[in-house]
Amino acid sequence: MPGLTIGDTIPDLDVDTTHGHFRIHDYVNGGWAIIFSHPGDFTPVCTTELGKIASNAEEFERRGVKLLGLSCDDLQSHREWIKDIEAYTPGCKVGYPIVADPKREVLKELNMVDPDEKDSTGAHIPSRALHIIGPDKKVKLSFLYPATTGRNVDEVLRVVDALQKSASHPVATPANWKSGEPVAISPSVSDEDARKMFPQGYQTADLPSKKGYLRFTNV
Repeated sequence: MPGLTIGDTIPDLDVDTTHGHFRIHDYVNGGWAIIFSHPGDFTPVCTTELGKIASNAEEFERRGVKLLGLSCDDLQSHREWIKDIEAYTPGCKVGYPIVADPKREVLKELNMVDPDEKDSTGAHIPSRALHIIGPDKKVKLSFLYPATTGRNVDEVLRVVDALQKSASHPVATPANWKSGEPVAISPSVSDEDARKMFPQGYQTADLPSKKGYLRFTNV
C-alpha cells in the first residue's frame, strides 16, 4: 500500500481513544488537526513530547487545531501513562485523545510504521510521525523522526502558522519565518494583481538577475 503523504486525504478510520470511539473525519470536522504517533507508552522521549504538546494546548486551540495522539498500546496503558506525563511536565493536562492501536492497524493506514524496525515479537515498530491535516482533510505537512529524536513543538506551531497563512493568502513563508514577519508573494501573482491584493504595499529584492520574483509583504 502506498504511504500516506502530502496532498492525500486522511483515511476515515474508526478509532478507539481515551476520549471514546469516533471516526477521524468526524473529529477533524472541517478544521485543522494534528495526528502524531509514538513508538510506545512509558518510553522516555514520548513522555516528554506528549507533555510538551499538552503544555502548549492553548496555543494549538488558539489556532483552531485539534490534537490526536496515537500509540500502539491499549487504553488502560494510555490512562496509566497519562499520569506519568502530567507528573513529569508540571501544570500540563493531557486534554487531547490518544488512540489505542495494539494491532498496529491504524498506524499502518496512516503511514506511521517504521518499515525496517521490528520489536522482539516481529511486529513493526511505530515511527515518530506527525501529520498536519487541513480543513479539507488532506495532509498538508508531515514530520518523520527516528525513535531517538524528540520533536520540536515550537517548530510544529511555527509550521501551523505558515500553513494557515498560505491557506488564506497567495503567499509563501521564507526560511526561518515566524508569525508576524514578512511573507513572500507567490510568483503566480502578477505585479498588477499584487498591488490590488496587497494595498499595504510590498518590497521587491534587488537581485543581480534583475528578475523581480522576490517580493515581500506583511499580511
